[in-house]
Amino acid sequence: MAGTSTHSVTNQPPPLTGYDLFTADRALVEAVERHTDPAVLDEVRAELSALGRTSGSAQVQEWGVQANEHPPRLRTHDRYGHRIDEVDFHPAWHRLLGKGVSAGLTGAWARPAGHVRRAAGFVLWTQVEAGNCCPLSMTHAAVPALRADPELAAEWEPRLTSTIYDRELRPAAEKSGAVFGMGMTEKQGGSDVRANTTAARPLAEAGTYALTGHKWFCSAPMSDGFLVLAQAPDGLTCFLVPRVLADGSRNVFRIQRLKDKLGNRSNASAEVEFDGTWARRVGEEGRGVRTIIEMVAATRLDCALGSAGLMRQAVAQAVHHCAHREAFGGRLTDKPLMRNVLADLALESEAATALALRLAAAYDDGGEQERAFLRLAVPTAKYWITKRCAPVAVEAAECLGGNGYVEESGLPRLVRESPLNSVWEGAGNVQALDVLRALRREPGALDACLTEIGRAHGADHRLDRAVKDLFTELADLDGVEGRARRLAERLALALQGSLLVRHAPPEVADAFCASRLGGDHGAAFGTLPAGLDLAAVVERARPVS
Repeated sequence: MAGTSTHSVTNQPPPLTGYDLFTADRALVEAVERHTDPAVLDEVRAELSALGRTSGSAQVQEWGVQANEHPPRLRTHDRYGHRIDEVDFHPAWHRLLGKGVSAGLTGAWARPAGHVRRAAGFVLWTQVEAGNCCPLSMTHAAVPALRADPELAAEWEPRLTSTIYDRELRPAAEKSGAVFGMGMTEKQGGSDVRANTTAARPLAEAGTYALTGHKWFCSAPMSDGFLVLAQAPDGLTCFLVPRVLADGSRNVFRIQRLKDKLGNRSNASAEVEFDGTWARRVGEEGRGVRTIIEMVAATRLDCALGSAGLMRQAVAQAVHHCAHREAFGGRLTDKPLMRNVLADLALESEAATALALRLAAAYDDGGEQERAFLRLAVPTAKYWITKRCAPVAVEAAECLGGNGYVEESGLPRLVRESPLNSVWEGAGNVQALDVLRALRREPGALDACLTEIGRAHGADHRLDRAVKDLFTELADLDGVEGRARRLAERLALALQGSLLVRHAPPEVADAFCASRLGGDHGAAFGTLPAGLDLAAVVERARPVS
């Protein structure tokens, strides 16, 4: 290919575009097939392949670039001095959000295999642009919280699960589709929401209140409604705050500023203040945490799914680059050390996908055993998968050498995004402590997780030994709070190991168990032991439709 008069451009990989992200991801395809009723499998595969082609198109990928190069802008007042509290987004943001809504990424709760197909779609769409996945996630997750009030659920659920994206600020009753946000944390409390000071004063109409206070993090502030926590007379309570009131007037929703974030730059995260803001109670007074907890659990699963998506895209880019790049007399993927690095990254990505989709399948099942499984497995997976995302993204960028440090490669955006899901919806310590809470309060949750792990008993001696070590950890609960991260990690690895031993190709399961469970692994990626079929592991991760 011609370059300039001084040189020719050679030995550069083609752009990774114009392909089907779904069919090119063998681990994801197999997980969907494993957890989907055969009666709807063809429909689900066709739906996800269509989204995969959309996600892999050059046009949609360019929208992702544009949405991040042109971040949202706050307008507190109009030209005449009227307070409007609006956030302007680049058109690419609205195109992306509209595509996500139309793809059903907010509509899991009432469709066959709804959570599995939506989870797989979320993994795909995160790889295009992670910022718009935040309002998609909160809109999806608001449904179970609203069901605490059947009247509210009947009114709002059809809008939230709609495939129509309506960006206009107007009364929700006039819209065919709506998106939701959430406001829980405040300056003084952070994750300790019981320290919230926002006050809720009852109004004359039953179930309605006036809120006064603030929220320190409120994402997607242009949403149609928000679930927030505030102190009512009988304690911390959940409320629905509409952006526009029924009469068409704006609710009091003062956006003080937008956060200047490390990543997730296409998405607006705001500090907001309430001053007599109209709200409708959701659930009972004093039971705000219990009411909103199902929303929190759903968004935590989305954090795991989002990190799985980011890891998959990072690994796909690294393997694609190395499959086309030659150095020192051969392709990079044929070099033993680079192959070790790529295989190690691929193991992390596949294990994350397998566990996250298993949790989505538990939501679809809905039985008592699966609900118990989710109670412990969700914080475990959220803790571990999101923790692994940042090192994977950084190492994948290094596989491209200096090219991976350049914005045009797309890897810097993945690196900046990679820590987010570990912080979002409760940082690492919050998740690890929630694992302890589930162990102490709900013994059925541990039984359900051990049953899941036990389905692979006897299939791999390293997994069996890891399970014994887990039992030892569980048997010694003295001073366990200081060991909560260690316990969560061991439980996550045992769950991932069990899934891979049962469902992944032997070369993948063998490499995972040898390194993650057998202890034959260094502190950095690329330290897998000898004797493994790493070429097969890398080939499986190569993004070829």
